Amino acid sequence: MLAYVATKDQFLQDAPVIEELVRDKVQSELAINISRNSSEFLSWRNSLGNAMYHVIHSSGLPSNAGIAIEYRLHGRQQRIDFIVSGKNKEGLSQLVLIELKQWTDVATSPLADHVRTYLGGANRDVNHPSYQSWSYSRLLQDFYEVVTDDPIEVASCAYLHNCLDGTALRTSDSDELLSRAPLFLRNERDELQNFLAEHIEEGDHAEVVRRIEESRIRPSKQLVEMLGSMLEGNEEFVLIDDQKTAYETIRARVKSVLPGERLALIVKGGPGTGKSVIAVNALVSLLDDGLNVRYVTKNAAPRAVYQSKLKGRRSNASVANLFISSDSFHALEPDSFDVLLVDEAHRLVEKSGFYRNLGENQIKEIIRSARVSVFFTDESQLVTWRDIGTLDEIRSWAGAAGAPVEELQLSAQFRCAGSDEYLKWLDSTLRLSSDEAPDLSACEYDIRIFDSPEELRDTIFELNKSNNKSRLLAGYCWQWVSRNDASKFDINFEDTDFAMKWNLTSDGSNWMISPNSIHEVGCIHTCQGLEGDYMGVIIGPDLVVNNGLLVGNPQGRAKHDKSLQGIKQSSIRDTEATVEKADRLIRNTYRTMMTRGMKGSFIYCTDPSVTSVFRISLLGAGYHRAN
Repeated sequence: MLAYVATKDQFLQDAPVIEELVRDKVQSELAINISRNSSEFLSWRNSLGNAMYHVIHSSGLPSNAGIAIEYRLHGRQQRIDFIVSGKNKEGLSQLVLIELKQWTDVATSPLADHVRTYLGGANRDVNHPSYQSWSYSRLLQDFYEVVTDDPIEVASCAYLHNCLDGTALRTSDSDELLSRAPLFLRNERDELQNFLAEHIEEGDHAEVVRRIEESRIRPSKQLVEMLGSMLEGNEEFVLIDDQKTAYETIRARVKSVLPGERLALIVKGGPGTGKSVIAVNALVSLLDDGLNVRYVTKNAAPRAVYQSKLKGRRSNASVANLFISSDSFHALEPDSFDVLLVDEAHRLVEKSGFYRNLGENQIKEIIRSARVSVFFTDESQLVTWRDIGTLDEIRSWAGAAGAPVEELQLSAQFRCAGSDEYLKWLDSTLRLSSDEAPDLSACEYDIRIFDSPEELRDTIFELNKSNNKSRLLAGYCWQWVSRNDASKFDINFEDTDFAMKWNLTSDGSNWMISPNSIHEVGCIHTCQGLEGDYMGVIIGPDLVVNNGLLVGNPQGRAKHDKSLQGIKQSSIRDTEATVEKADRLIRNTYRTMMTRGMKGSFIYCTDPSVTSVFRISLLGAGYHRAN
């Protein structure tokens, strides 16, 4: 979304009222109300109508150079403050991104690629402006097809137009960063103008900016595919904004904890916000520092897939030793590890072992086993009765162990084609959020609702042919009859030719990447923590409609489904609380399955009334497929 796009000449004419023009567009396009007394509105007046006016006015840029303001990256919350477009000296299309900061005083930060400044009522560690600008340029290069296909050159810089002292911004540690994205202070307007002149030789009437706005988005890289390269120290994912802060905070806090001390970090974030990517980056960095660190998950599927992908790069024993189960800590001595990075921490349980009779509590045991425990969690992905990884539970056990707790929040997501709107719509439709469904009219994520299971199956089969990254998933509503009789199919629908088996046989936890597993249907236990291109989700009778709302129905689950084991005993103690918990777990399960696809999520519902709720919700949100 572009809040403002024009030529240099038009911008200079509009500058006296630019804050009003931007405010109106942000309100109409993003439904964000910006008060005229707000700091953001005043920053537009100062940064755009004053500081950038003077830069552009005497810059020597062509009169028809493109000017864009407040460009919101497709489907994400990040906005690029100021863009100049045109052609460079080689005649190639060129963009220059300018990150604007009103900061006056800036101090050094203990976090790499960060500085400290007064923001939001307190002194905070924030991304270095040059890192922020450079990371946005990398986003354009990594995700926007038009940038690489055309190609379009992208340069970036930062302008702190109120700041005179750059001591904290230009340290020896920031030399490489500043070479990627130069930084200009209040008294360096001439240098900024020279930087623009070096990159923009001819104007383009903002044509390049408009092509960026219309560009198709490539889905982000998959962690599974990049894992080996990351373990070899290669930078495969550029961490942005709060991702970068979380990663550097983990590194800094690990260094600060003394022997005999403990610390618990909680990193909160929804699907695709980068929890696993941060965890793997931290694993690599801390291993390089010579620390005894492990990546921990309760789910067997991510561990099995990671180990499978890493075969041949390291010894199998070495790989298996890096990625371990949360069942591993009940018998360990205290402080056996320097750091434990616990991914999918919401899936932690009390007792360990196959018979669930070992240890006391996995959260307690993890905190006891390491100086620093990092819990990556999303409470909306609690999906079984045994899951205990709530924020309150982690806080409680950390307190009991004398471990201070620090919490970090992730917001920007890079799955689901980077569409925050899709996730908000899904949470609204599944009643996991009280917010109204957002506008999906510009959503590029592929959402489809099918009337027949055959059509869903055939579509996924066809999409899978290109790279083996699409799968069928289903709620656990059908008995696993093929376990005892391989001639039988587990999931059948009357009056159709749909007959498939669960994935719970030969492929096991590697189901998501096995070459022939497309012919089996996955469940929550073999997809959680992983991702693919397109996911077809069969919604069974465990999700029903009650008074127009989607409600979990535990009676619709297969009799031998262990994810709700314990519901009967719980119901005896507190029927109302049990019903509420079961309802939430079922809706969480479908939310988790419907956020595994990076390019698209398709559904077939056994109950037509459930289909109707999804269709009406999509229609009300203004969604239409982008072809």
